[in-house]
Amino acid sequence: MTCKELDGKLAFITGGSRGIGRAIALKLAEMGADVIINYYKNKEKAEETVKEIEEKGVKGYAIQGDFGNKEDIDRVFNEIKEKFGYLDIFVSNAVASGREVVGGFAPFLRLKERGTRRIFDITVMGFIWSVQKAVPLMEDREGKIIAISSTGTRDYMPNYAIHGAAKSALEALVRYAAVELGEKGINVNTVSGGPIDTEAIQLFPNYEEVKEGTVKLTPLGRMGMPEDIAGVVGFLCTPDAKWIQGQTIVVDGGLSLVRGR
Repeated sequence: MTCKELDGKLAFITGGSRGIGRAIALKLAEMGADVIINYYKNKEKAEETVKEIEEKGVKGYAIQGDFGNKEDIDRVFNEIKEKFGYLDIFVSNAVASGREVVGGFAPFLRLKERGTRRIFDITVMGFIWSVQKAVPLMEDREGKIIAISSTGTRDYMPNYAIHGAAKSALEALVRYAAVELGEKGINVNTVSGGPIDTEAIQLFPNYEEVKEGTVKLTPLGRMGMPEDIAGVVGFLCTPDAKWIQGQTIVVDGGLSLVRGR
């Protein structure tokens, strides 16, 4: 029987029922971890992902919760504490989407308060409150905390000002957390993806333009896939990555090397 690198570990991924979150959940399951995923509204999609997780030979769980709401965050982590009593891996992946963020996905001068606040609540405040609840469950377990970001923190993308600003704040928080949690033996890092071909990006009004430009410019000649992000997250969860701390690892096929050339 093959020994898997994450045997006996318990992972929790927010926004884990689809897209990048789902790919990460399946990757960690493949590596031997039991996996909890969080979902916001689509219970059916979450249950499908749990089934796929369990097909990897590990245990899967789904917990509903709004990670832009502190009360929900507290409830979800309290449920994890009561059911399991520990946590080894926390991946902060949930993003704001849908009608509730229409006013936050707009040109700078047309940004609206509701959408803007919602994006910051999930991306920034959600990370803070989640880490505060996750750390006590990781004591003496050499925990791993990984935030999913975007190269939109430094490269201009139409209508992405607030998402980019929120992800920039997230990356800064990761660096601060990495210093303060290092003494607890907890690794904290960011994985930043270039344009990744997911349901979310396909909703962009200029999706075809983004895809064509990405394929044309990227040295590897294609759009990124959720599995590209998941592979790096998987590595960061292994003992081989224990000397990586407070870093933002860019996964974009080399696009950032040539953008604007």
